[in-house]
Amino acid sequence: MPFAPDWPLETERLLLRPYREDDFALLYAMQSDADVVRWLYEEPRDEEEARALLGRKIAGTELAAEDDWLSAVVTLRATGEAVGDVAFHWVSVEHRTGEIGYMFHPAHQGRGYATEAARPLLDFAFGEMRLHRVIGRTEARNLGSARVLEKLGMRLEAHLVENEFVKGEWQSELVYAVLAGEWVGAAG
Repeated sequence: MPFAPDWPLETERLLLRPYREDDFALLYAMQSDADVVRWLYEEPRDEEEARALLGRKIAGTELAAEDDWLSAVVTLRATGEAVGDVAFHWVSVEHRTGEIGYMFHPAHQGRGYATEAARPLLDFAFGEMRLHRVIGRTEARNLGSARVLEKLGMRLEAHLVENEFVKGEWQSELVYAVLAGEWVGAAG
């Protein structure tokens, strides 16, 4: 410990790297967009809130303890354009569990970037961190996010009906998971 990917992480079309100050425009564009944050716990953020979040993301380049978050900005390898965010949460040391999350600018959704960007973080979680299980959670109406988790080889383990009161309404949650042994099979 601590655990940190060997930045940058590269895929066929994408490069994942730590956040920098000049990533504010992308982060603010996503975090201030009501449609992008519709299924998240937070309301759209103003500039001050987005700057505070950027500071946390810049600091989140490694996982030193349970409940830490690791964040990366996702850029297109061909152009360097920043298009999204992936995050990894170290949920439990004892149970060797983590959680994957992602958010993409609306202009870049529906192109498979979230699935592609999540794969190297799952490789890191099961490889370097030697986690046993990684989960992904989404609001049940967020069909795009559920598709990403399914494309990653995660199985639906729970559909929690109206389990949380968020943004003035009861929301339901889908919980997906993949185990280390399953990931090796999925990646190989």
